[in-house]
Amino acid sequence: MLFEPSHLIQAQVKTSKETLQKSFGLHVNRLRTDKGLTQVEVSGSMDKDQQSLQRIESGNVSPSLYYLWQLAQALDISLAKLVTFDLLDSKKKRH
Repeated sequence: MLFEPSHLIQAQVKTSKETLQKSFGLHVNRLRTDKGLTQVEVSGSMDKDQQSLQRIESGNVSPSLYYLWQLAQALDISLAKLVTFDLLDSKKKRH
């Protein structure tokens, strides 16, 4: 499931945003590592610092559309592939 219903109560909306960011970060990490690239290589090709990519992969920030476009270019994939991913199950316990 990529998106949750819009009639969520406020507390669930916050959780949903966090789940979305964490899920996207894991997806970006997998795409990058599957290509054998480091954060430094990818961020450098985007003319960004490594920490900006690290924050996205950690699920700490929501990137702008322009950042997403740059990231797709750096990973040599379509923007559609970059933003197509599964959500983590927020009800499962993580270790």
